[in-house]
Amino acid sequence: MFTSSMSLESIFILLIAVILSMSIHEMAHGLVSYWLGDPTAKEAGRLSLNPFRHIDWLGLFSLLIFRFGWAKPVPIDSRYYKDPKSGIIWTSFAGPLANFMLSFLCVVLYYGMIRFAPTFFIGSIGQLLSQILAVTASMSIGFGIFNLLPIPPLDGAKILWSFLPDDLYYKINNGAWWTNLLFFALLWSGLISGPISMLRNQMIEFFSNIAIHLFGF
Repeated sequence: MFTSSMSLESIFILLIAVILSMSIHEMAHGLVSYWLGDPTAKEAGRLSLNPFRHIDWLGLFSLLIFRFGWAKPVPIDSRYYKDPKSGIIWTSFAGPLANFMLSFLCVVLYYGMIRFAPTFFIGSIGQLLSQILAVTASMSIGFGIFNLLPIPPLDGAKILWSFLPDDLYYKINNGAWWTNLLFFALLWSGLISGPISMLRNQMIEFFSNIAIHLFGF
């Protein structure tokens, strides 16, 4: 993701986008788990948008360099849920959903700034802010889509496999060598980068159309 031609400003914008996308994703997991009766994330101080509570520095470095990274997993205890499997579904889906909501907010703010503050938009600060909004919108959607892939340890696997019979579900979630192998094979093959980019562009276009209609362009 980093290239030798990138300016310090571009790196700064990218860092903000990555940190925001990761932080809101992890906080959403913990918040929904707390709403479902699990105090674990709250007791660990993870119901916060403070990025330093969520960042795994090695994971952040990996994401910026290799386009694959991770944040600190939010501690969750499904034993507190009335229905553990449905609780895991909602908790797992919360992260990607928060990413989509963040992206939509960035798109709306971007077009809102064009509509109501065009002079500010073309200024140096406005240009910087517009780039942060645009990059964060794209990064957050990509992060959300990626995490919905039905491959352990991603959220999509926890959602999809919650519909399996209990014995098979817990066996798979306890870890199997072939799931980890499949995960890394897909990452390095590049097979998923194309579909993710296509879906990301479609969602950005969809959000943009809503914002354009909202502001009467």
